[in-house]
Amino acid sequence: MSDVHLDDAVLKALREVMAEEFPLLLDTFVADSEERLRNLHEALAELDGQALRHAAHSFKGSCGNMGAPALAALCKRLEDAARQGDMAKAAGLIEQVEREFAIVRILLRQQRLQRS
Repeated sequence: MSDVHLDDAVLKALREVMAEEFPLLLDTFVADSEERLRNLHEALAELDGQALRHAAHSFKGSCGNMGAPALAALCKRLEDAARQGDMAKAAGLIEQVEREFAIVRILLRQQRLQRS
């Protein structure tokens, strides 16, 4: 798994494309990610492998688009565990996703404050 929390090249490109809307994009990603984490927990609590797989897949894509490769890689592993029906492994991966998202959230807050 990649140890890169944020991909600077992706963030630079997003900053250039989004311009003044870049902070809003970051805020939206964080809010959406929090909702996605809730969806992961709900699917796990219901032992719904299909819902868990879909939620992990969706979160993975969002993380990839926002330049969070370590988080995307964890979501991929979670998606695979859900596909295999391994809920014990999925539970551990959700904890890892939460820890990585906590780091990403802080780093994105710092990105939001930067001016370029």
